[in-house]
Amino acid sequence: MILQKSILTPLGDLSLTEEDGAIVALDWGRGRDQADTPLLSTAADELQAYFDGDQAGFTVPLEPHGSPHLLKVLDVMRSIPYGKTMRYSDIAGAIGSSPRAVGGACGCNPIPILIPCHRVVSAAGLGGYSGDGGRETKTALLRLEGASYTG
Repeated sequence: MILQKSILTPLGDLSLTEEDGAIVALDWGRGRDQADTPLLSTAADELQAYFDGDQAGFTVPLEPHGSPHLLKVLDVMRSIPYGKTMRYSDIAGAIGSSPRAVGGACGCNPIPILIPCHRVVSAAGLGGYSGDGGRETKTALLRLEGASYTG
């Protein structure tokens, strides 16, 4: 069963999606159907604490869906510490890919923020961001964490 809960954040409405006991998606906007399960409530509380500057990591189980390449990129992104960044090229080197393919995978991240694709930057600076607000949102998230993103 797929369940969803929406919350209001400094970035606007975000919707968390739960399937089979794990978070599988985070989307911008308000979901049509709303549920309140223990997992969705915990994820919502952790996100609110993150935006309040009181939480550096997330404990809820995550099960993103995607290609083997995407899942490799997501695994590396999950290891980037709060307040730190990693370059697309560094991830590419770690998994035997190209920076462009890593950038494409970042843009397909089904659980942004919880899987911190905003912490992946280009050699020349910020790079792109596929979430609502694009680079402004990425910059806001990096500022919230006190992360440096200059090339």
